[in-house]
Amino acid sequence: MVTWTEVAKADLRGIYDFIAHDSKLYAKKVAQEIIEKTAILAGHPFIGRVVAETNDEHIREISLYAYRIIYQLIDGHAFILTIAHKRQDLKDIHTMG
Repeated sequence: MVTWTEVAKADLRGIYDFIAHDSKLYAKKVAQEIIEKTAILAGHPFIGRVVAETNDEHIREISLYAYRIIYQLIDGHAFILTIAHKRQDLKDIHTMG
């Protein structure tokens, strides 16, 4: 099972809005591909690598384009915590402690 946190939903909306300034079609494509990528976690929750900044085997990430999709595993359930640009400093993200 995959659950999106409110922070992650807001991140996705922000990504869509940013890209939509140039192309609503491409914004929709990117947002849909991010959603589809996270759906894989329902059947394969350990597919992502451990987030180096946390060194916690339960905080993992999968990548798509220039984005890191950060999620936490709790009892086999994947919680999407945030979607961060690969250049973003994750130390500033409160959801990861």
